[in-house]
Amino acid sequence: MVEETKGSVMLEEGWVQVKVPVPFSLKWVNSYLIPEEDGYTIVDPGLRTDEAIRVWDEVLGELGLRYADLSRILLTHQHPDHYGLAGYMQQRSGAPVYISRRSHAYALRLWSENSTFAEELQRLYAEHGMPSELREAIGANLDTFKAMVSPQPEVAYIEAGESMRLGGRRWQLIDAPGHAKGQLCFYEPERGWMLCGDQVLPRITPNVGVVPGEGGDPLDAFLRSLSELRRYDVTMAFPGHRDPFADFGGRIDELVQHHERRLDRMVELLSEQTLTAFELCETLFGSRLRENPHNLRFAMSETLAHLVYLERRGRIVPAWADGVCRYAASAR
Repeated sequence: MVEETKGSVMLEEGWVQVKVPVPFSLKWVNSYLIPEEDGYTIVDPGLRTDEAIRVWDEVLGELGLRYADLSRILLTHQHPDHYGLAGYMQQRSGAPVYISRRSHAYALRLWSENSTFAEELQRLYAEHGMPSELREAIGANLDTFKAMVSPQPEVAYIEAGESMRLGGRRWQLIDAPGHAKGQLCFYEPERGWMLCGDQVLPRITPNVGVVPGEGGDPLDAFLRSLSELRRYDVTMAFPGHRDPFADFGGRIDELVQHHERRLDRMVELLSEQTLTAFELCETLFGSRLRENPHNLRFAMSETLAHLVYLERRGRIVPAWADGVCRYAASAR
C-alpha cells in the first residue's frame, strides 16, 4: 500500500481498495477498483445505504472518475454487504454485472417480491429452541435489507472452472462454498494474487451457517474448500473484510484450528447436559446477542452448522420432543 485517502487505499498495479461502510459490527466491506483498457472493474460494490453512496461519490471524485468509467461489476457472492449496490451501480454506469448462477438464485430467494425466506428461517429457529420474540426480531431485521439490495441488477453468469481477464491478466475462478453457496474466489497464478471474498479473512472468522431448505453440511463444505485453497501458491490475498494480507496458508490453518476447537467445545458442553441449539448458541456467544438480531442470526446459524457437522460424524445425537430438538454427546 502506497497511499491512503478517505475511504480508499491505493494498491499495486493501479488497484484501489475502497472501504465501503456497513451499518453493523464489521464496519466496512472491501470493494476493489481494478483498471482495465476500457475503464474499471468494480468488485463487490457494497451495501446500498446513503453513507455508502456518499463514500463512492467521494472516492470516484478523488480519483477523477465518473460512474460511466465503471465498465464491469463483479460479485464474489450474494450476501447483501457485497451485492447490495450492484443494481444501483449498474443503473448509474450501464455496466454488466457478473455473478455465479447459485449465488444469484440465493439472492432472488431472499429478496424477490414473494420471498418466504424470513418465515422459513423463523420456523427453523423455533425447532431449535429460540424464543418467539427473538425470532420475530430477526424476521424484522431481515426485512430491512430489501431496500439495501434494491434495485436488483440484471446479471450474467460466471462459474467456477472458468477463467476471465481481470486487470490485464488471466484469472482462474474457484468454487468456494460454506460461507456462501455459489461464492467464487479468483486466482492469478503469475503473481500469486487471490481475490478471496469472505472465504478467508484476516483476524475474523467467516460466518458458516445453516440455510433453511438447502440441506447439506455447510461446515464440511467450508473446511473442504479451505483444504483446496491451501494448495494455491498465494503471495497476496484480497479479502472482503479487513485489509489485504500475505500469509494466506497460515490464515487457513488458523481458521481450521478455530473450528476444531469450537467443535470439541460443543461436544464437551453436550457431554454435561442436553441443550437446544439456541441454549448452546447463548453459551458459546453470550446472551448479549439478544439485543442484536443481526448478529444473533449469524451466531444461531453457525451453531446449527457445527451441530450438523457433529451429528453427521456420530459425535452427538438429537432428540425431538414437542417439536423441539435437543442434543447430547454420543456415548462412546
